[in-house]
Amino acid sequence: MLRFLLFLALAFQASAQDTMIREVFDTGTDTHVEVLALFTKPSPGGYFPVRVKIANNLKSDRSIRLDFTSSQNYDDRLQTKSSFDFSAGAGKTVVRDIVVPLSPPNGYYANNQIEVRMSGSLGDAENSIYAELGPDQPAVLLSEALFTPNASALDAEILKKIGSSHRGSSEFSSKFDPKQLPDDWLAFSGYDSVIMTDGDWTKVPPGAKNAILAWVRLGGQLIVYSNSPVVRASLGLPAETGYGSLLLETVSSGFPKLDETEVIEHVTDNLVKPRQTSLRNDFRGSWPLQIHFGSQAFRYGLFIVVLVIFGILVGPVNLFVFAKSGQRHRLFITTPLISLGASLVLIILIIAQDGFGGRGMRRVLMEVRPDGDLNAAYVHQEQFCRTGVMTGSRFTLETPVAIQPVAIAGSRWARFTDGPGAKGNLNLQPADGKILASGDWFQSRSEHGHTLSAVVSTRGRIETAGSPGSYLSTFDFPLETLYFMDAGKQWHRAENITTGKRFTMTPVDETMVLPALTKEANAFSHRNNQFLELAKNRPGHFVAITSQAPGIATNPGIRWTETRSVITGPVVVP
Repeated sequence: MLRFLLFLALAFQASAQDTMIREVFDTGTDTHVEVLALFTKPSPGGYFPVRVKIANNLKSDRSIRLDFTSSQNYDDRLQTKSSFDFSAGAGKTVVRDIVVPLSPPNGYYANNQIEVRMSGSLGDAENSIYAELGPDQPAVLLSEALFTPNASALDAEILKKIGSSHRGSSEFSSKFDPKQLPDDWLAFSGYDSVIMTDGDWTKVPPGAKNAILAWVRLGGQLIVYSNSPVVRASLGLPAETGYGSLLLETVSSGFPKLDETEVIEHVTDNLVKPRQTSLRNDFRGSWPLQIHFGSQAFRYGLFIVVLVIFGILVGPVNLFVFAKSGQRHRLFITTPLISLGASLVLIILIIAQDGFGGRGMRRVLMEVRPDGDLNAAYVHQEQFCRTGVMTGSRFTLETPVAIQPVAIAGSRWARFTDGPGAKGNLNLQPADGKILASGDWFQSRSEHGHTLSAVVSTRGRIETAGSPGSYLSTFDFPLETLYFMDAGKQWHRAENITTGKRFTMTPVDETMVLPALTKEANAFSHRNNQFLELAKNRPGHFVAITSQAPGIATNPGIRWTETRSVITGPVVVP
């Protein structure tokens, strides 16, 4: 009996986490607001999907505002804020899905607390939701059908494999209802794996299926369990998954009970490390892009000279020349003037040394999928920059982007490093298909590293062009070098490819290809390096290299001196 009551209590607690706010404004008309978390736990970084329902059964229009604060460390010095406004006409029910930006992972444990405050003409309310993962633990989404029979065993197994979280426990996954999955890939961007049954997949709405597959092509892992063998085509799943993976697993007996050891192995023993581990560790030691950009020492000499001259002027010269005996009252004028002059000189020196704005370098890894009417590019970008005097902190990301600061090596220039000392307001505001960024993304006289992921529409492709051995590029930029592996796993190479101009390829030995591709892969951080390693040896696919492709634009005050792109994808037969 005690076990049964405990089970009911845990079940109630798990389901209660879904509803962040339910505020009944008028009981007579059942006018109310619901703020529903579509996943039971937020991920370390990325976005958190929330469904907002306003049932306005009154005779006047009503509106609300939701203010979200996501904090990643325990003293709330590292935060991401966002706000959303909603309105419902008289007698109308409005349902909207939003993605709430989350603060980036930082520190040994990945924790995230989301606070929401509601205000407006339908009342005031507030609540919070909290989650944490153990060190190096992947963020996993598990469907409700698999969560109920497997959660306890999976929690115990991940505790043995990874270790406990900050509070001494370990939860393997967040839970979701497949019928209520969001149709925005950003909602999945902070997770490493999504696990469900084949029956769950058939319940997923079409828009959410597209979002999940976009997330997979960016590097996510989708695992589908069934009690009998199934093929991808029967579920409408693609054969090609870009930088991600898709596993179809059969459980012969006891389904939907899973082998917890096997599940943990699937999500932890991949070549690509968990996203939170990559963001915390891959950039703080020997990040190739930062090394290539080079370091800059702080120039102490000029500032020491200015301070010495200031000390002489404000001291003996001021006292014995400008305000000598009998004229000490002049000190009230000369001392502020000397201080102001010294400050101006220091400002001029800073501007002369560092300039306005900043400069940096970018590395872009892109998978293009013109097949299946996708016409999309799945982009990973990592960038490093050093700023001078920044005149503005706000910028607009013109396309929905998962952007995160990365923890770089500690120095007097670094503003975001790994550990409890990190602080900053890294605010993001999704609005009208764009994302408005503000706060401490690009601080003055600092070094910053970021990763960005995006799905963008493109007509760029490599396609066959009529006669055998002839090809065509429709990319809007030239390609320096292109490597292609045919169906027989023979490598080919072409150079200096321009848009719309036919070209041919020359067969080459793999010893003329693999070292070049390894060099390009090693110029990325570990996670993107592994993505390229997994994608480069696919028959019927190409790998192109260019320094003239555009990157994802961020702060316009940064001048990107180099943008090196590696593009992968299939060669298309029109």
